[in-house]
Amino acid sequence: MTKGTKEINADGSFNRQKNRFTTPFGNEKDQLPVEAGRYRLLWSAVCPWAHRSVIVRKVLGLEEVISLGTASPMRPRLPHVDWEFSLDEGGVDPVLGIKYISEIYKKAAPDFTGRPTVPVMVDVKEQKAVNNDYFKLTNYLETVWAPFHKENAPNLYPEHLRAEIDALNDIIFHDVNNGVYKCGFAQSQEAYEAAYDILFARLDELEERLATKRFLFGDYITDSDVRLYATLVRFDAAYYSAFKTNRNRIVDFPNLWGYLRDLYQTPGFGDTTDFHAIKVHYHLSNHIADDDQKGYNILPKGPDLSGLHSQHNRAGLSNKTEKFFIH
Repeated sequence: MTKGTKEINADGSFNRQKNRFTTPFGNEKDQLPVEAGRYRLLWSAVCPWAHRSVIVRKVLGLEEVISLGTASPMRPRLPHVDWEFSLDEGGVDPVLGIKYISEIYKKAAPDFTGRPTVPVMVDVKEQKAVNNDYFKLTNYLETVWAPFHKENAPNLYPEHLRAEIDALNDIIFHDVNNGVYKCGFAQSQEAYEAAYDILFARLDELEERLATKRFLFGDYITDSDVRLYATLVRFDAAYYSAFKTNRNRIVDFPNLWGYLRDLYQTPGFGDTTDFHAIKVHYHLSNHIADDDQKGYNILPKGPDLSGLHSQHNRAGLSNKTEKFFIH
């Protein structure tokens, strides 16, 4: 990604492209029908937007309902930005038969010229991309996909908290999730420093919030926790150095670090986190720099991430004695 592209403003700041496929899932006319086995979720383990969809898919028990296709953490050497299925036999997705994710975008919109992104939901029946709206995808999985949730599935998006969850999600997105990218993709000192200051001001606020709450809304994990986790878990291994978000590591925040360990040790979170893929992508394959600027393709040996398995002692902030979801 170089200056002059659609995602870099004149002042050097990063402006993420809009999602192309935003038709909602639902049971109304002109919505995407909710059907088991009809869709395939394409992701890469490196991507925080995609990761949170995979976490929710697993936590809610949708793994047999929505299939999963996994793209490589390494970008293919092409004139355009893309994702490829080099992890699969023959280098093609076994269900869709495609080599690059851009192919499924082009099938849906032959005029598509943007950056193909993950996650993207693909209609296997129609063989085309139908939804890449990462901001709302987890909410669809949590609501209109409820008929296919496993027995006693948690409620990550309780109705009485939705307005508050949506408001916090918006803040987390702009200042934290996308905030690290605004630092890493900035192409002027001023844009970088502005994004850096906003990011750490928000992390300081979240650190204070989590001093008295086990999770962002108290005793129970919600959609907001999934979204914050996806950035926090990548922070020390990738963003701190690759994106120059280096005022503090997450391990330096007592409450955020304990909170991250708590979530990491929760089924669906740590077991869907692939640190090798994350490090390979952000340090060797990130498309914001030219090949000769990637530190000569040396993969950092650290950091030591074993602390994620250590006791977090967060249960004392809750009225519950173990990890709890709302059911």
